[in-house]
Amino acid sequence: MAERALKNEIFAWEGRDRKGQKVKGETGGQTAALVKASLRKQGINASKVKKKGKPLFGGGGKATPKDIAIFSRQLSTMMSSGVPLVQAFEIIGRGHDKKGVQDLLMAVKADIEGGSSLTEALAKHPLYFDDLYVNLVGAGEHAGILDSILDKIATYKEKTESIKGKIKKALFYPTAVLVVAFLITAILLIYVVPEFAKLFSGFGADLPAMTKFVVNLSKFFQSYWWAIFGSIGGAIYGILEAKKRSRKFNEAMDRVMLKMPVLGTILTKAAIARYARTLSTMFAAGVPLVEAMVSVAGAVGNVVYSEAVKRMRDEVATGTQLNVAMAKTKLFPNMVVQMTAIGEEAGSLDAMLSKVADFYEEEVDNAVDSMSSLLEPFIMVILGTLVGGLVVSMYMPIFQMGKVVSGH
Repeated sequence: MAERALKNEIFAWEGRDRKGQKVKGETGGQTAALVKASLRKQGINASKVKKKGKPLFGGGGKATPKDIAIFSRQLSTMMSSGVPLVQAFEIIGRGHDKKGVQDLLMAVKADIEGGSSLTEALAKHPLYFDDLYVNLVGAGEHAGILDSILDKIATYKEKTESIKGKIKKALFYPTAVLVVAFLITAILLIYVVPEFAKLFSGFGADLPAMTKFVVNLSKFFQSYWWAIFGSIGGAIYGILEAKKRSRKFNEAMDRVMLKMPVLGTILTKAAIARYARTLSTMFAAGVPLVEAMVSVAGAVGNVVYSEAVKRMRDEVATGTQLNVAMAKTKLFPNMVVQMTAIGEEAGSLDAMLSKVADFYEEEVDNAVDSMSSLLEPFIMVILGTLVGGLVVSMYMPIFQMGKVVSGH
């Protein structure tokens, strides 16, 4: 039953036969493990087995973080209702609309039926279940409270995805304004201003300085539009590549963004919310504080805060209280440090950090809405200045000509 749940794929393999000779080929199968087992029966010891073609979970709708959050909530509900783990995977997997999610859950189910623990089965799919997720599930399995932990994971995933969405909205809005303003200006300079320039060439009089500037700028755009757009595209590509490959670039970018007006405040609050939510969830799941902070460092979403959490972890490991380590970084507001201290003293650190996370998530929500309201008049000013300035500069010679005619 488990094997039929997975579709056949083509696997390329390399290995040695019974005589020790190198052999390679392609074989149809459902998983790399099954292909290896099949080859072993044929007397071939496979050293490499690699799937060809499309990824197993790529087709028919790839599993998104939102899908994983919903799955976690469904699995928690079923397990708390007494549904066996394998049966729960069968019900959730078969009932999902996305083929990619179905295949993912059926693959995990097959591993569990093969004797793996849920933690081991999930760890085989790091693209969908990260270290934080796997560690929390492992803690839940060890403590025998998997349904409760899955519920906490679902809440955590929902909250963090909500924060990510708000940050994207905060970054997208000003970027969209700049892109639209640039495109409108470029269109006017390349297509509209040249028509006016032809008209002015027959005036036989000096053009106003502002009009001359716009006409010259238009000529520059017409001659070098490919270089302008190419440079912008190259710069964007370079930044994205540097962000992928260079840790120093990421750290520099994160530091700059944290210092930006309005946006920096939103990003700071979002990092604190993620820190508090992640640490609260892991601590509530019974993960030791020092071990939990390793996962927290990777979840805060900002290199500056990530490095600070790693330093805090080292201090906590040597016996320093968490609130003292937090205060030393000078990245956390006094309120957060004090609430952490109270939580440590009262033995309710997870509950206190959860309250901190709730507060800062709401702060991010309010800040993004406020920024959107502030940007609306700013957008009007930018577009009005650019478009209005170009239009006025083009009509100035016509107004001057009108004055000369009326004077005669």
